[in-house]
Amino acid sequence: MKDKLNALDGTTMSVASTAGLGEEAHAEGVYTFKCFEYEGGPLVWEEKIHNVVATVGKDLMLQTALTGSGYTVVGPYMGLISSVSYTTGPAASDTMASHGGWTEAGSTNAPTFAARVAPAFGTAAAGAINLSTPASFTMTGAGTLKGAFIVYGAGAVSTLMSTAGTLLSAGTFTGGDQPVIAANVVQVSYSLSL
Repeated sequence: MKDKLNALDGTTMSVASTAGLGEEAHAEGVYTFKCFEYEGGPLVWEEKIHNVVATVGKDLMLQTALTGSGYTVVGPYMGLISSVSYTTGPAASDTMASHGGWTEAGSTNAPTFAARVAPAFGTAAAGAINLSTPASFTMTGAGTLKGAFIVYGAGAVSTLMSTAGTLLSAGTFTGGDQPVIAANVVQVSYSLSL
């Protein structure tokens, strides 16, 4: 007797996979603050904070990186956030012209200092870019700091209280406000990753 394979006999095999091919990118930034009693003096306080990367800042990065030609960056400039008139922290919808919950420190909102600082970014690697050296602010008057922000793009200037330019990021302290007095030096580092 010979074995015969019936057309109804057979083997069924299936392979299913739920693993997707994809990658997500989120813009995430971290400010690191160090306050020294005076230039080269002892450390008074330090804090690290995560920030909000503003939608308008993301849009400018994407537009210039993917469709721009001959783009030259304007700025960036870093400023500090004051406790004066503070009600709420930074939001993704904030712009330089409209950030109702927080105010810039400097000329009219304590603490005071001369101008926004132009930070120097190093070379991007592994999906991140860092400042090559911290931005340094020398306080000329006492007050309370809440955090920092970065502005760049067309119109961005070092002038305190300017609403021109595009807000890239802003962040406030999570561990509470930080006091400063005249002659204190606040050094701020920043890292942005995608």
